[in-house]
Amino acid sequence: MSDTATLDRFSSPDVKVAPEIGYALFDADSHYYEPEDALTRHLPKEWRRRGPKWAEINGRKRLILGDQVFNYIPNSTFDPIAKPGCAHDYFAAKLGGKSLVEVMGDLEPIANRPEYRDRDARIKVMNEQGVGATWLFPTLAVGLEVSWKHDPEAFRAVLRAFNRWLVDDWGMAYQDRIFGIPVITLGDPAWALEEVEWAIKQGARIISLRNGPIYTSAGTTSPGAPEYDPIWARCEEAGIVVAPHAGDDGYDFLGAMWEPWSDRSGFHVTPLQKCVTSQRAVPDFFAAVFCHKVFERFPRLRMASVENGAAWVAPLLTRLYRGYAQVKGYYQKNPVDQFHEHLWVTPFWEDNLDDLSKVMPVERIIFGSDWPHVEGVEKPVDFFKEVKNFSPEDQRKIMRENVAALTATANV
Repeated sequence: MSDTATLDRFSSPDVKVAPEIGYALFDADSHYYEPEDALTRHLPKEWRRRGPKWAEINGRKRLILGDQVFNYIPNSTFDPIAKPGCAHDYFAAKLGGKSLVEVMGDLEPIANRPEYRDRDARIKVMNEQGVGATWLFPTLAVGLEVSWKHDPEAFRAVLRAFNRWLVDDWGMAYQDRIFGIPVITLGDPAWALEEVEWAIKQGARIISLRNGPIYTSAGTTSPGAPEYDPIWARCEEAGIVVAPHAGDDGYDFLGAMWEPWSDRSGFHVTPLQKCVTSQRAVPDFFAAVFCHKVFERFPRLRMASVENGAAWVAPLLTRLYRGYAQVKGYYQKNPVDQFHEHLWVTPFWEDNLDDLSKVMPVERIIFGSDWPHVEGVEKPVDFFKEVKNFSPEDQRKIMRENVAALTATANV
């Protein structure tokens, strides 16, 4: 099969290609909104007491994890839900703008948007949007682990149940266009390897996990610790793409150190919390991956940083190079070169892609719309204006070919 044929298979004749673009997009970051039974449909009875529950609190339906109210996403039912991209000006940091709560605007019943929960409805919307294929991530499930670190066994049971729900409702490669992504936790290496094996058998092309240190029964550790080598070896062997995605990374403790009096739930974020927590866990996570030589041991392993932005890339590359130059003999290969070889990045629409292309190859930049989240673009095609300064060939690489090539060579 030619490269062109490989890329073209991630589309359909029904896709309404935007004339100004000329090809179907491949979106490396879109989302669904989980139904209320996503965490419990396949949860064994013996785990239900320690599993998630729904309760009415002050007139609102809230999610309870163990014995704690889940505050990372206050509206965990997603009903009603805000419209895609409505927080564009907020995340563009426009002076005189509205608060995050204000920009949410008029909410709509989720029943009005079947594409948020039904894969056939989603395919129809993708056709209208000019999207040939997409990596499809959770909304709720990327924010659970930190809240459940006090009971990691229960969390693993719930996460396993969630991944089985994912197969039910979305699948791992529906019509070769929607690539559902199971979530893995590394706290128990044997469990994680079992779950990765299961995902491979289900046809997963990509797996996701939390940015940040690994929670274990003994404390925390690095994803580069030797006990995780069998997992990376299996991902390398299968060609699986490991894609850590934004969520609750567990770094709120940094804000709490400086502002122990502040409310750190939901939309209550102070300027200091933004300063000390924003994009901290992501470079730390990948620093651990490179500094602990994961890619030296597994030279064919591929990772993609999704919805983590790209402002952290240049500072991390500087720090990696300093470690390489100043600690003689530690690395077999310059970690900056390893970064460029092994890691793909989805920048935020508000990032400067021209600057990003100066520090990493355009072949490692992949487009992600974050649709239908409020902080993403209103329509996936809107991201195209962020690559206006690139050549048509490089535009196509970012908007389609890079992620299509990653997907085509994963778990096949």
